[in-house]
Amino acid sequence: MKTTLLSLLLVWSSLLAAQEPLPVKSLDIRKTSTPILLDGALNEAAWQEAQVATDFRRQFPVDTGLATARTEIRVCFDDQYLYVGAVCWQAPEDYTVQSLKRDFAAGTSDALNVLIDPYKDGLNGFFFGVNPLNVQREALIDNGQTTSFEWDNRWSSAIQNLPDRWIVEMAIPFKTLRYKVAAGENSWRVNFVRTRLKNWEVSCWQPVPQQFSPNNIAFAGPLRWDAPPPKPGANIALIPYATARTDVNYVRDNTSQELIRKNTDWDGGAGGDAKIGLTPALNLDLTINPDFSQVEVDRQVTNLSRFELFFPERRQFFLENRDLFAMFGFPNARPFFSRRIGLGFNPVQRRTETVPIIAGARLSGKITDDWRVGLLNMQTAKVSWDSANVLPAANFTVATVQKKVFGRSALSAIFVDKENFLNPLSESQKAGFQPWNRVAGLEYNLYSRDNRWEGEWYYHRSFSPDERRRGQTLAHFLGYNDRHLSARTGYMMVDSFYTSDAGFIPRKGFQSFFPGVGWTFYPKHRWINTWGLSLDGDMTYSLKFKETDRDLSASIWLATKSQAEISLGFNNQFTYLFEPFDPSNQDAAELPVGGYSYSGVWLDATTGPSKDFQASVELFAGEFFNGDIFSAVGEFIYRLQPYGTFALTYSYNNIQLPAPYASDDLWLVGARTELAFTRNFFASAFFQWNTQDNNFNINTRLQWRFAPVSDVFLVYTDNSFAENIENTSVRFFTPKNRAVVLKVVYWLNV
Repeated sequence: MKTTLLSLLLVWSSLLAAQEPLPVKSLDIRKTSTPILLDGALNEAAWQEAQVATDFRRQFPVDTGLATARTEIRVCFDDQYLYVGAVCWQAPEDYTVQSLKRDFAAGTSDALNVLIDPYKDGLNGFFFGVNPLNVQREALIDNGQTTSFEWDNRWSSAIQNLPDRWIVEMAIPFKTLRYKVAAGENSWRVNFVRTRLKNWEVSCWQPVPQQFSPNNIAFAGPLRWDAPPPKPGANIALIPYATARTDVNYVRDNTSQELIRKNTDWDGGAGGDAKIGLTPALNLDLTINPDFSQVEVDRQVTNLSRFELFFPERRQFFLENRDLFAMFGFPNARPFFSRRIGLGFNPVQRRTETVPIIAGARLSGKITDDWRVGLLNMQTAKVSWDSANVLPAANFTVATVQKKVFGRSALSAIFVDKENFLNPLSESQKAGFQPWNRVAGLEYNLYSRDNRWEGEWYYHRSFSPDERRRGQTLAHFLGYNDRHLSARTGYMMVDSFYTSDAGFIPRKGFQSFFPGVGWTFYPKHRWINTWGLSLDGDMTYSLKFKETDRDLSASIWLATKSQAEISLGFNNQFTYLFEPFDPSNQDAAELPVGGYSYSGVWLDATTGPSKDFQASVELFAGEFFNGDIFSAVGEFIYRLQPYGTFALTYSYNNIQLPAPYASDDLWLVGARTELAFTRNFFASAFFQWNTQDNNFNINTRLQWRFAPVSDVFLVYTDNSFAENIENTSVRFFTPKNRAVVLKVVYWLNV
């Protein structure tokens, strides 16, 4: 039966892949023998002889007709660089630029973006963007449209601002890209995307349907080379760093909270990374004693669930080709989660802290047009939280392989191994740790050529010396997205024994069904752009089909041409508690075992980003377990062009449960400032006041980019109490820990 279903699936997928692709435009690229001077003038002979890509078509607010602002693109190359020249018609008084800081977020600034797909697989590529004030951003693209702006690399651009247009020249080193040179004719795929915020228009050289992201490289057009692109040759970058830091930790009695001692540590360190291009498409990353102190700390969130929350990976070492490692499984069943490396929960201080990484290596990329591989190995050091609580040294290994099938689909395999070094530990310290844990799995990812169909099917199995940690998980997902109709069906099962010590598995012993359907309307209206209806469900059962969780919702939403949105919905939830639980997660009286059904209504609204003042709000009111809840979550933002933003975020939850259970007001308020004084000098700061965790956090960072991809960071972090604790000396701002870090990073191309 399983073989028959798999055969039908593969036949059906091949039929989907055989569909005729949408008509596409093409662009010729010629080699230039004369140097290109980056001055934003486009006066070299190579630009005059280059084919012009123009007639950009609108993607938003509608995907019909030519863009109202004209854009012209030219490309050429020499032995070192891929050059892009562009003329963007727009008056300076119409510019919208959030700040001068690199890697500005989508939808915050006018921009011209270049999307490059060297392997023509419609899934993996590169993103380079620039705004009218020559602020750059770059990203990796995976899964067709997911962009990782944490990726940094060296490239150059120059801008000339004229009364009616801005002109840009970009020089992208071939060493920055991953590609393969073929004998004879060569071609890549590219697209160019222009965004203007004042009148909110997005336009693309190669048309992209409105229901998809404009950055989706499935719709890129051919870039045809008149001569093969150069072989990049040796591509080696050394990235050493040095740090100096001081930490102050206030150790308190767990009961009385009286200060026992204040530990002050002064420390310095050095280490670094190396990026080695083994082939033009296969990269080796090495790291020794890495330090991620410059990475912004996690934003605090209010947790009203029974499960661990997911936080995204921000450390650059783990990001290139991240889909080869991080995207296996479903969001609630990842066999590998890179944040398990170098981060650990301190049971004494009850917070997540860094764990020293001794060294690591990461091999990733393509070995042929159809095959990709990934191999990661990292070693962490032992950490003694105190005499009784120890985190053993561990070694992490991940190996993956991916084979492209049916145009844009892929078959993949993964193997994850975590080895704990338990011999140096006492018997009591070993409690709770296994000597090793392994996971092996197979996956099939479906992406149709027209991007309307996507799907995922997987099977993973875990292995351990303990029989109670040998289990399995499997799932399927199939989604359809057309101009009007969107629909999905999904199923996931995680048995009671499946364990991935290097993964993210917030719960076990369940199976879930998550269907959904939506319909989008495109009215011909002066300010309404789209509106729609949706029905969504997430039903979870035990392995014996006893209902444990349910979340059913119906909603109606509306989006304007200025990108403002509003939605209204109703949901019904059910939760079965298998053990007592405090919904406030504050060690209050716990609800008894049993089933709880509750319903509520919600309203979400957000303004568009074209105005300097922006706001968003999410309101929910209704039942909550055996009581009631009202919550309000949102943000206020002011944009001071072109220097940065000031923001105030808030999360308020009023929980009212019958005595003796929790009734409380949970507040999480944060202030955030991001400023760019020049294109090379930035400052950021945010403050978070969290009553659920009784924590007040300060994180500030100064960054000076003194050379390309080379920085000096000065970071200050502070955690203290957010509220008084009765019958103790603890008051607001009583300190928990503080740290100051100075870090210098230099990027050296060998």
